[in-house]
Amino acid sequence: MTSTPATSVEDASRIAGDECKMPLLSVRDLTVHFPIKRGFLVQREVARVKAVDGVSFDISPGETLGLVGESGSGKTTTAKAVIQLHRPDGGSVQFEGQELVGLSNSAMRAVRRKMGMVFQDPYGSLNPRMRAGDIVGEPLKVHGLATDKADYRKQVADLLIRVGLSPAMAERFPNEFSGGQRQRLGVARAIAAKPRLLIMDESVSALDVSIQAQILNLLQDLQEQYNLAYLFIAHDLSVVRHISHRVAVMYLGKVVEVADAKDLYERPLHPYTQALLSAIPTPNPIHERSRERIILRGDLPSPMYPPTGCSFCTRCPIATLQCSEGTPELRTLAPNQQAACFLAEG
Repeated sequence: MTSTPATSVEDASRIAGDECKMPLLSVRDLTVHFPIKRGFLVQREVARVKAVDGVSFDISPGETLGLVGESGSGKTTTAKAVIQLHRPDGGSVQFEGQELVGLSNSAMRAVRRKMGMVFQDPYGSLNPRMRAGDIVGEPLKVHGLATDKADYRKQVADLLIRVGLSPAMAERFPNEFSGGQRQRLGVARAIAAKPRLLIMDESVSALDVSIQAQILNLLQDLQEQYNLAYLFIAHDLSVVRHISHRVAVMYLGKVVEVADAKDLYERPLHPYTQALLSAIPTPNPIHERSRERIILRGDLPSPMYPPTGCSFCTRCPIATLQCSEGTPELRTLAPNQQAACFLAEG
């Protein structure tokens, strides 16, 4: 019997280590523009909505990246472009090392088996004419993951149990469930095909605070069991802080800051992030009265006509002439913390 050479064992260990370091999802310079056309007989393009404009981030296996920002900042469009529900105009989206931009619909179907999405509205995201068991089991049918009817029913029952519901609920229709239970159905459907990445698009924002906590705890339990990665989209920074390992802050289609969650909440570097965090109420009335609030002037500019230079310069309390003349790039200002600001310091 021949022994395995030491070099091959070392090579295998090195390769395995490299695979662990590789991001599960890698997004580079992602761009999604929507044309605005006018005309009766002949339509012509008069403007473009720059919904996502050069967004880049990575997500590692088992990691949660929180994506935050005001309504209209491009968070949902980014998520849909990642899963190719919106075809990007430019940039790169690599999942497990495979480039998704330009893939055919048939090729994307195989990839989407490894990517799930839970939508914001637990009422509108479920087919009201389908029973709960059929909703949860739909991915099993689409991807051919059940060997027979008995195996299908068993997998559906296991999925319902996994998200804290009873298998007896499989015969109910969505209108017979509460909002939190419907969102659990959405999670069960999303994990049915055993994905590696879940995109959570404002998936707890429509729920009561107590129900939010239950869903977040469920997501964390599933992450620990199956090493799931999450792209967690929300506008509530307190929710994002509870579940995220890292946080990316978006403003007007661009990522303006990326940092470990602890660093971002303790020491935000970008003025926009500082303003968002200053708006979070605190339970301590003394601290609430004494802390400084940053009030942003004006409204969020239209993504059709973004400001020249820094996209935040029209509302930034510390903006200078330099901010309106040049576009700042994300740069590393502290360990595990990047910000797109000329004036930010680590």
